[in-house]
Amino acid sequence: MQVEAIQWKSGQPLTEDYIHRFDQVSGLFDYNPWKADDWKQRAAWLDKERPDGADREALSEALIRFNSAIGGSEATIRHAELLKDRRTLCIVGGQQASLFTGPLLVVYKAITLIQAARHASSELQRPVIPVFWIAGEDHDFDEVNHFHYLSSDMKVEKVKLDHPTGLRTSVSQTAISREQWEEALASMEQALMPTEFRAELMASLRGMADASATLVEYFARIMAKLFGAYGLVFVDSDDPHIRRLEAPMFRQLVERSDEIHGELLKGKARILSGSYQPQAELHDRGANLFVYDGGERILLYPAEDGNGFTDRRGERRYSREQLAELAESSPERLSNNVMTRPLMQDYLFPVLGAVLGRAEIAYWGLTREAFHLLGMRMPLLLPRLEFTLLEGTVQKNMRKFDLSLEDALFRLEERQQDWLKEQDQFHLEERFGEVKSRFKDSYEPLVEAIGAINPGLRKLGETNLGKIIEQIDFLQQKSEDGLRSQFDAGIRQFERIGMSLVPGGKPQERVFNIASYMNKYGEGWLKELLELPLVPDGKHRVCYI
Repeated sequence: MQVEAIQWKSGQPLTEDYIHRFDQVSGLFDYNPWKADDWKQRAAWLDKERPDGADREALSEALIRFNSAIGGSEATIRHAELLKDRRTLCIVGGQQASLFTGPLLVVYKAITLIQAARHASSELQRPVIPVFWIAGEDHDFDEVNHFHYLSSDMKVEKVKLDHPTGLRTSVSQTAISREQWEEALASMEQALMPTEFRAELMASLRGMADASATLVEYFARIMAKLFGAYGLVFVDSDDPHIRRLEAPMFRQLVERSDEIHGELLKGKARILSGSYQPQAELHDRGANLFVYDGGERILLYPAEDGNGFTDRRGERRYSREQLAELAESSPERLSNNVMTRPLMQDYLFPVLGAVLGRAEIAYWGLTREAFHLLGMRMPLLLPRLEFTLLEGTVQKNMRKFDLSLEDALFRLEERQQDWLKEQDQFHLEERFGEVKSRFKDSYEPLVEAIGAINPGLRKLGETNLGKIIEQIDFLQQKSEDGLRSQFDAGIRQFERIGMSLVPGGKPQERVFNIASYMNKYGEGWLKELLELPLVPDGKHRVCYI
């Protein structure tokens, strides 16, 4: 597989500076990932200065239990065992548990974890394991209940699961029925073209669905099958065994919630002072925690009277003492939000580096002071590897129209219009332009003349002129449509290029699911990406398959 690295500017100015001009944002972060010495400094801090975190022995056992249950490989179990060794560090990153793994970027995050851990282990000469944090505690079912694919008629289609209960509870606790699995699988099979790989792929997906009660379980089984050989360790953030290990940190998050939120607001002020926009919603009042109550996951707010916490409407009230007691006795009833999840992740694991998307790096810029308040330091933040898969048929069409990679990715519509103009042997645009110009030159003096007879005639003449020009434009449009229809095959090929690489103007990795590529090409291309010597460097890679 040929892989070409390119720069693909994102809509995240803070992250762009983090990757290309780190000195401009260094005050928002603790380590520079582009300096080898900072990797060593982070490792040394974890060894000597890190506050007490979760019990390594118990954490290792919880991970072994979960990964064994989802069909984890020997390599994965070995890595989970390694956490008992205090020399072992982690590269951690994660995502919500989406249907059939969701968009390709989720798979690419797993690849980044594996590649980064391998690289760090080699550089530091010590065990560094990759850990995928499944955000099973999240309750936004509509965000994870679907996947997209490109249909044969060049449309992005969506397959989704309906919410079985409607309750705003965690995805990890939302049971999916066998009938729902089968409906989604039938839609998947219909979406996939007949290939030599389809039968085996569908049999594997059905087998894993039969063994899964929730989206989290199903997601974890698929990911374990894809990446188990490389020792990727999975953790469900809503696992009760993990929750019990988090109890001391939850107590801190409850008791010091006002201080933590204050430090997050300082982070927001620092970002604004650098002329950036915060990438996470952060109000003046916030507790940055959820509580499970009545089967629902409820976001907490500080009570306006300063006494404890309430839900958004102020209908439910919880004292600080009550939540602190829950942290001790029933930590599974508490849950992090996007701002406290980084803190909890560092409490649980000895995190050398966190693998993040571009938007995630931007909002982590809010958290530095909160880390410091709790005696912690931010880990190295590593940008997720980004890929665009350039299939053979797309490459062929690009060669046919003499399109560069930049043409295909960033200016395809312009190049299509240029190509259509080249096909116009009648020079329609030029000739119609001449006709309109000559007509105006002849007609406008006449309108001017009759205006001297009667001002009403001038207005009538101007209206008449406009209508005639409008009819000429109409004929031009119909002529161009007729010409376009003669080159319909070429237009469809342009459309295929665009919809394959940047569907709806979005990067391919943010839209399409891995299944169609596994169906067409098997697993070979994925294994190649895992075995290439890639390191997170902020570049976008185009893979010719």
